[in-house]
Amino acid sequence: MAKVGRPKKEIDYKIVEAMANVFCTQIEIASQLDLNVRTLLRDKEFCHIYNKGIETAKASLRRTQYKKANEGNATMLIWLGKQYLGQSDKTETTNDGLKEAVDKLNNIYENLSEV
Repeated sequence: MAKVGRPKKEIDYKIVEAMANVFCTQIEIASQLDLNVRTLLRDKEFCHIYNKGIETAKASLRRTQYKKANEGNATMLIWLGKQYLGQSDKTETTNDGLKEAVDKLNNIYENLSEV
């Protein structure tokens, strides 16, 4: 019996890997390969290579950020400190304004009780 339906399209995994390595989306890759995204998502090898490529891209980006921080880039040092060391910008607050408001309310209350 002959097979029925469309012939299976081949997926060029080298293109998938190259595009995933620069954070291309699955839709962008599908478009480049002239395939439907659902077709790609049904392919286990595509999913494996795509996920590996995205993780490779993240590692590359992290490596570049770390290099910039080591070169003395203050912005990158601050950002990495916030992301990985739990550092944050501290905003100091005081209660001076609150104390003044309470004193004024106490004065108003005392003046009202005299009436």
